[in-house]
Amino acid sequence: MDIRINVNGIEPFVEKQTEKNLIEKAVSANKSLYDRTGRGNDFLGWVSLPLLVSESDISEIESVSENLRDISDIVIVTGIGGSYLGAKAVVESLSSSFDAYMDTGNPKIIFAGQHLDEDYMSELLDFIDSKRVSCIVVSKSGTTTEPAVAFRIIKQHIEQKYGREEARERIVAVTDSSKGALRQMSEQEGYRTFVIPDDVGGRFSVLTPVGLLPISVAGIDIRILLKGATDMEKASHVSVPASENICIQYAVARNILYGSGKKIEILASYNPRLHSLTEWWKQLFGESEGKEGKGIFPAGADFTSDLHSMGQYIQEGERILFETVVSISRPHEELSVPDDAENLDQLNFLSGKRISEVNRMAELGTMLAHIDGGVPNIRIEIPELNAYIIGQLIYFFEKSCGISGYMLGVNPFDQPGVEAYKKNMFALLGKAGYESEGEKLKARLQM
Repeated sequence: MDIRINVNGIEPFVEKQTEKNLIEKAVSANKSLYDRTGRGNDFLGWVSLPLLVSESDISEIESVSENLRDISDIVIVTGIGGSYLGAKAVVESLSSSFDAYMDTGNPKIIFAGQHLDEDYMSELLDFIDSKRVSCIVVSKSGTTTEPAVAFRIIKQHIEQKYGREEARERIVAVTDSSKGALRQMSEQEGYRTFVIPDDVGGRFSVLTPVGLLPISVAGIDIRILLKGATDMEKASHVSVPASENICIQYAVARNILYGSGKKIEILASYNPRLHSLTEWWKQLFGESEGKEGKGIFPAGADFTSDLHSMGQYIQEGERILFETVVSISRPHEELSVPDDAENLDQLNFLSGKRISEVNRMAELGTMLAHIDGGVPNIRIEIPELNAYIIGQLIYFFEKSCGISGYMLGVNPFDQPGVEAYKKNMFALLGKAGYESEGEKLKARLQM
């Protein structure tokens, strides 16, 4: 495989017998994913998903995305959680850092519905007022508050600008196959629709139309992305021994560290284009493992930037954390540090060195410093950023998460705690059926 895992940085913190026991547990967990014998087994459609996406599915996504590219300057994706994080992660990791300021020939992908900020939505409406705009609305039910509010506003804008007939060509829904408010609206309005599989949860849905459609609109080859995911599925199959299965190795490493008191995992990278991938990873692991009083807390860091903010705590704070670093071997471009005759900044010792070499030495130096400071280090090594590698990386994290969750003894595929804030919000806003609870909450808040 193109992706490699290096766990040498956890060896000073590992007991060999513990490692052996956990390898056996991880092998059993991986088998449960394929046998569908574990908790939450009705949400395991993602396990073999890369193999099951048909040519007709891909062609339909490509056809719709081509139409959206032809008629749009801006395509707004409305969704929250898994309905947008995976697409955002892939698009940003495979686009120029300055894509927003460039004419790439593809529409710009903008996200809405991931929060309820009034200023953001107002500014978005001002920004798109003079642009050709379309919308991909992603929601299983169509009633999740944040994306539903955003979509209502964007739908009104599109209908007022183009009329209801043309709006049908500019709005595409990704939703349930047969039920829910968005499905009903789509059939009533005549929107083009794609289906969120019943057996795939939101945080595992990036390789379904939830992620593939906006990724394709951005001009990224989803066939190559899926090929990477397919190859990683084969490399992490239940038939692959633990000594060669990097998903098992990652799950084992993080659970060894968790058992030794390391409660926080920092996913770090030295490439700013991976920031949104980290945000997707945080939801994947946080929502899958954080329940029943258990779970590693997933945090993220962008190095070297965050070494100048969080670096002090990582080096010398409480010894409750470990790092997983996504390390990229090759940049796409080539740029060296120039020589300066006066050398006032005293950087001539770097003259002629590529920026990537300086970044690499910062990465390796940081790894050694953190290990010496009591921070175990796992390295996920990838050769470069491209669609094939990102497809591998997405499936690698998904499979590792499923294995790790089963090792922890939780259901990795539900999220009961997510509903708590929603019930309180509905009650405080006066939604029908929540009146009594609303009065109690307002009394507590002294409203």
